[in-house]
Amino acid sequence: MVGLIGKKVGMTQVFSDDGALTSVTVIKATANVVVGIRTAENDGYSAVILGADEMKASRATKPHLGQFKEGVTPRKKLVEMRDFDLECSIGDSLGVDVFADFAYVDVVGTSKGKGYQGVVKRYGFGGGRKTHGSKFHRTAGSTGQNTYPGKTLKGRKMAGRMGGDRITTQNLRIVRIDAENELILVNGSVPGSRDSIVVIRDAKKK
Repeated sequence: MVGLIGKKVGMTQVFSDDGALTSVTVIKATANVVVGIRTAENDGYSAVILGADEMKASRATKPHLGQFKEGVTPRKKLVEMRDFDLECSIGDSLGVDVFADFAYVDVVGTSKGKGYQGVVKRYGFGGGRKTHGSKFHRTAGSTGQNTYPGKTLKGRKMAGRMGGDRITTQNLRIVRIDAENELILVNGSVPGSRDSIVVIRDAKKK
């Protein structure tokens, strides 16, 4: 697997060489620094810890500073990626050019929080008649049974908090890579709001 920590910038449109218009999401992936390496001999599995967004050492707690070797500046965001395919060592810097040989990526992020919502918006329930006097428009209706077990079973779709979940959008096509400005343009939507942190990795199903 190959991956980077990035930040969702927003959406725009680009034209291809034949004039086709494509909607893209812009992700800015500043240089990711290799903070640590996990090996099968010492840790039981292989992984690489990447860090993004440089921070002042004076603003970091001692436990956070303890993760960085001498010569590696502290980073705000840390992500551990297992089975990393690139050969790297602590202190190496990785940029968007690591995806130069890939056509599709998966993007992991936190979806927008939508607060407490009803079943119509949360799950797409049809609701009842919209006629006058029906008294059943957007409510959930009955949730239990009048026979055994006579209770609402766990997992029943009901109103509740919506959004704010970890979402993975798969198989987003890479439209353009701008190594100079550290940008990746992908065709499709990316979870999260603007300036939210996302993790970009090569597509598992491509």
